[in-house]
Amino acid sequence: MPKFPYGLSELAHLKDRDPGLGAVIDRIGWIEREVTPDLFPALIHSLAAQQISNAAAATVRRRLGALLGDLTPQRVAQTPLAELHACGLSSRKAAWIQHLGQHVASGALDLSALPALPDAEVIRLLSALPGVGVWTAEMLLIFALARPDVVSWGDRAIRRGLQRLYGLETLNRAQFAQYRERYRPYGTVASFYLWALAGLPAETAASARPVPAPPPAESPRP
Repeated sequence: MPKFPYGLSELAHLKDRDPGLGAVIDRIGWIEREVTPDLFPALIHSLAAQQISNAAAATVRRRLGALLGDLTPQRVAQTPLAELHACGLSSRKAAWIQHLGQHVASGALDLSALPALPDAEVIRLLSALPGVGVWTAEMLLIFALARPDVVSWGDRAIRRGLQRLYGLETLNRAQFAQYRERYRPYGTVASFYLWALAGLPAETAASARPVPAPPPAESPRP
């Protein structure tokens, strides 16, 4: 499976813009994340994985593969809800996934057009589907379309990573917006390190942030 494409220049940019994040990058080292360029299976697995553990999501993925073989819109659209539900999906998720299959199979949603669209338009189109919120659309931007500048406010682990990185008890939307500006145009790579930082034990996370980062600059007043 292909990896998300980035290199030393992206890391150098992030380290230059934010020494605190740079210290985390040096401590954690290179991160590889797989991408799934086939948009339909990627979206199906994103829906299935919502609000369940990674282990549970892997089980559902295996069962869907065993039931359907290749995850095509036509096969998903024609599969009875009870059989999708038996793969470990909730009734609601099974209905969402079947609807997605029907929507794509009928041509109502052209997934092949998404790679040419800007991030905001991809999010708008996908979040109009049942069960697909902004977070799910943002994860598709990262893990299917390999977009370079995605940092998700809706991702709890991203927010936890930011709080750990900057030593914050709380994080509001305005602070998030200011911090994420530091990472442009390589926010996705920053997200990989924020996820990694959020997943470390508290004592390890503290040692991975040896230099406190300065607060974000105030936006200039008009």
